[in-house]
Amino acid sequence: MITPTLLALSALALLTAAELSSAPLIKDPGVYGPPLELVHLYYDEFPTGIAVSSTGRKFSNYPGGLDKNDTNNGSNGKYTIAELTGDDRETPFPSAEINSPPGGAINYTTYPPSGAGYANYFIGSQSIVIDPLDRAWVLDTGRVQTPNGTLVPASYGGPKLVGINLTTNAIFQTIVFPTTVAYSDSYLNDVRFDLRPHLSGIAGGKGVAYITDSSSEGRNGLIVADLGTGESWRHLDGSPTVHPVQQWLAYNWGMPLYGTNVGRPLSYLAFGSDGIALSADGATLYWKAVSSRYLYSIPTARLRDNTPNSELLAQGSINNHGQTGITDGMETDTNDFIYHGNLEQNAISFFNPANGSDTLFVRDPRINWVDTMSTTTNGWLYFTVNQLLFGPATFPGTDRRQRPFALFRVPLINNATKPLLC
Repeated sequence: MITPTLLALSALALLTAAELSSAPLIKDPGVYGPPLELVHLYYDEFPTGIAVSSTGRKFSNYPGGLDKNDTNNGSNGKYTIAELTGDDRETPFPSAEINSPPGGAINYTTYPPSGAGYANYFIGSQSIVIDPLDRAWVLDTGRVQTPNGTLVPASYGGPKLVGINLTTNAIFQTIVFPTTVAYSDSYLNDVRFDLRPHLSGIAGGKGVAYITDSSSEGRNGLIVADLGTGESWRHLDGSPTVHPVQQWLAYNWGMPLYGTNVGRPLSYLAFGSDGIALSADGATLYWKAVSSRYLYSIPTARLRDNTPNSELLAQGSINNHGQTGITDGMETDTNDFIYHGNLEQNAISFFNPANGSDTLFVRDPRINWVDTMSTTTNGWLYFTVNQLLFGPATFPGTDRRQRPFALFRVPLINNATKPLLC
């Protein structure tokens, strides 16, 4: 007996290969949101950060702690901070001298070798950020890689926060972190500023900075620096919210991203608290560990408190906002949207605190590892795409990155701009 099903199957069998290949099946469009505007191409050093001033000056950083090609050895002319002066041109900032520590960024007179402990030179900067007063701040890890890819420990004087006046290009403040705040195996990653004077511990203060420690060696946390007094302290060191999730595994382009070291078994990538964003009113700090899909926040008042019971109060004040994908860089706009990379979707998404939702913002096949973002006073979101996940830290332990790396920008939603807390 011939049934309707058999008739349909017989008709399907008569279709040609061309007709099958042109069947109108639903598929992933691959793109979403406003088109990307390419701003800059990086052909040499590996970039992470991007910072854009109100006058349109653009700055990037090149961390020797993530790429040995970025390490200054005293004679190779490498820089860890640069101003972008053209489509593919970069100039050491604020000078070549400050980017060139005497003898290089590594002190080989110690065993094992360590980061050079110079407070007046950049060693291995991980971030550059423009504050609400349009000043640049450089966050230096004090750590770089040796020629064989070994990440050296920091020495006192290396981990620091350096303020630069963009009118004169002169350094106006340096906060060197004590070894009880930035450990030798810390990796200071990103920083956000609230410059309202009353937040500082002195009358007529200068505000505060909030910093993430993303160390892959196990000690993670949040750091607060009082820009008025120069003091700094840590919070949440023991909280699982700042640490990598155990047996966490990410995917990109369908491939699992196992961590690897030559000659060792496969492992899981283990980066802790990294991306950071300050709410538009400065009352809430958001963060994510790279090796986690969860977004967390805490009232900033709990972080600024450094009294004896402050850590207990901070631990009890953490909010979990659920899973928002895999993220490195984060940023905020005047909508109070919390923008974040979304690695596995080749995208940027944003969390809306008003309703607790996470929404796709822009998606494009050219997006892989969104490292750092910068919102601007004229309504743009800038972000670097640097292929970090294709580097030798992931299986098969080879460098599969293809230069150039890229800087893109897209317009913010609803004519939003950069929040200015000052």
